[in-house]
Amino acid sequence: MDAHRHFFHKYFTLYRPFVNELNRMLEDYNLYYAQWSIMYYLDVYQSMTLVELSKMLYVEKPTVTRTVNALIKLDYVEQIPVRDKREKRIQLSKTGVHVVQEVRKVFDQYEQEIMTGISNEDQATVIRVMETVRDNIIRKGD
Repeated sequence: MDAHRHFFHKYFTLYRPFVNELNRMLEDYNLYYAQWSIMYYLDVYQSMTLVELSKMLYVEKPTVTRTVNALIKLDYVEQIPVRDKREKRIQLSKTGVHVVQEVRKVFDQYEQEIMTGISNEDQATVIRVMETVRDNIIRKGD
């Protein structure tokens, strides 16, 4: 098997079980990984527009809108008033901040466990490779 085929095959055999396990952990919070991704970015950036989230996640805006609406119903995110009524800016609610802190602890422990036996240097190499592949995908799409 060619190296590139093997690389992507291994990526896909890792991705699905990883996301499935994260979804299992998120069940206690009535969340799915796609929703968590939005909460993660809101935690990092404090607030974002739906357009910014759409671009960051490489997901269509209607999908982001539906996901954000579900998070609003859970009281995990809230809309921030802005001058331009066409723009929808959101942030984590107080409940959402608390949930992110709890989930982050659970995920940190899990991620550390599954990285057992992999050196920091090897982790840095894989991160660098994934970033390069992602940059190549984005460049190819432009």
